[in-house]
Amino acid sequence: MKLAWIKKIIGGLLLVSLLLLGFSQSLKGYLTIPDKIVLFEGQDYKIPKSLSVSASVAQGNVSVHDSSNLLTLGAEKPGTNELLLDFAGFPIKKVDIEVLKDFKVIPGGQSIGVKLNTLGVLVVGHHLVSTASGKKSPGETAGVHIGDIITEINGKNIRKMEDVAPLVQAAGEQHKPLKLSIFRESKKVKANLMPLKDQQEDIYKLGLYIRDSAAGIGTMTFFEPKSKKYGALGHVISDMDTKKPIVVKDGQIVRSTVTSIEKGSHGDPGEKLARFSSDHKIIGSINKNSSFGIFGKLDSGIDNNIMDKAIPITLSHEVKEGPAQILTVVDGDKVEKYDIEIVSTIPQKFPATKGMVIKVTDRELLNKTGGIVQGMSGSPIIQNGKLIGAVTHVFVNDPTSGYGVHIEWMLNEAGINIYDKEHSARKAS
Repeated sequence: MKLAWIKKIIGGLLLVSLLLLGFSQSLKGYLTIPDKIVLFEGQDYKIPKSLSVSASVAQGNVSVHDSSNLLTLGAEKPGTNELLLDFAGFPIKKVDIEVLKDFKVIPGGQSIGVKLNTLGVLVVGHHLVSTASGKKSPGETAGVHIGDIITEINGKNIRKMEDVAPLVQAAGEQHKPLKLSIFRESKKVKANLMPLKDQQEDIYKLGLYIRDSAAGIGTMTFFEPKSKKYGALGHVISDMDTKKPIVVKDGQIVRSTVTSIEKGSHGDPGEKLARFSSDHKIIGSINKNSSFGIFGKLDSGIDNNIMDKAIPITLSHEVKEGPAQILTVVDGDKVEKYDIEIVSTIPQKFPATKGMVIKVTDRELLNKTGGIVQGMSGSPIIQNGKLIGAVTHVFVNDPTSGYGVHIEWMLNEAGINIYDKEHSARKAS
C-alpha cells in the first residue's frame, strides 16, 4: 500500500515537472522575440502562439490580430509603438516597434562598365632613375609610399598625370625640390622631393609609377526611382597594384556587354569578360567608392526588362534562410533570373559587408559559370518579391558559394535614409 502511494507521488511529480517544462519551453519562445521590431507600412509580423498570452499595443499605428495559434502585428502608419505580452495578468515581454514609411527601389542586374578618377594621382610603385652617380628613386628617398595619393605639387591641384610632368621638369632645371601634398590612409602629409635627371632619356623624373584612373566591370544592384540614386558592386574597388581602396574624386558608369565567361572551379573563382558599350554613353556618375560598393546618380532610369517595377526591401533581421534568386548577365546584355539558396543570414544592427552566405543552385547558371564569378558582384538578391541584398564575394575554394551584403547598408551608403523619422512622425500625426 505504501509503495503504491510512493509511485503515485512520483508520478504526480513527474507530471508536474513535464507541465512546468512545457510551460518553460513555451515561455522561452516568447522571450526570444526581438526587443525591437522594425516594419514598413502595410507589412505584417507573425508571432507563433503556444500559451494563452494576450497582446496589446500603446498606440493606433499598429494593429494586433489574436487567433488561437498566432499573433499578427499589422503596421498601418509610420511611427513608434510598444507591444506588451502578458500571461494570466503577468507581463512576460515588452517589444519596441518602429514603423517606417513605405519604401521601394527598382532592382538592377545590368552589366555596367566603371570608370573611376582618383582624388589626385595614385602612387603604384617606385622605379630607379639612372643618374651620373648611380641608380636612385627620388620618390622613395623622399618617403613617398606606394598607395599615396599626390593631391598638390607646389600648391597646385593635381588631377591627372599630365599635370605632373611640367612641374617636374621645371623643378629639375631650377634645382628646387617639389613640395608635395599627399593623402595617405585618411591623413594629409607633406614631402619634399628633388627630381633627378635620367641620363638615358635626358629628362627629370620622380622615380614613381603613378596612375590617375581605373576601369572595370560589375553589376548594378538598385536605383531609387525618384532621386535616381543607385548602388552597385556590393564591395569596394581596390587598385590592382596597391590592393588599397581607390579614393574617388569622381567617375562614370556606362553600359557593358558580356562577351564570354571564364568558368569558375576549385581555387579559381572565374570571371565575366566584358567590354564597354560601343557608344560609351555615360548613364550615371560615381561619387563614392566604399566597402559596400560604388554609389552615385543615374542620368535617367534604366531597364532590366525582367523586373522593372519598384519592389519593397527587406531589412537584415527579416531575411530568411531558404530559396532566393539573383538577377545578373552572363551573355550579352540580357538580364536573367537564377535560383540560389540563402544558407545563413546574420541580423545586423550595424553596417557590415558579409551578412549572408549564399549558394548557387540553378543548374543552368552552374553549367555556364560554375557559380559566382568576378563581375557578378552587385547582382541583386530577391527573396519573396523583395530586394534583400547583393552578391559580394565568392569562396575561392567553392565557387558555387559566396557572401551577400544586406540591402539596408547599401541604401545608407547611397544617401537614402529609410529611417526618415521626421517624415514618419509628420505622417503619423
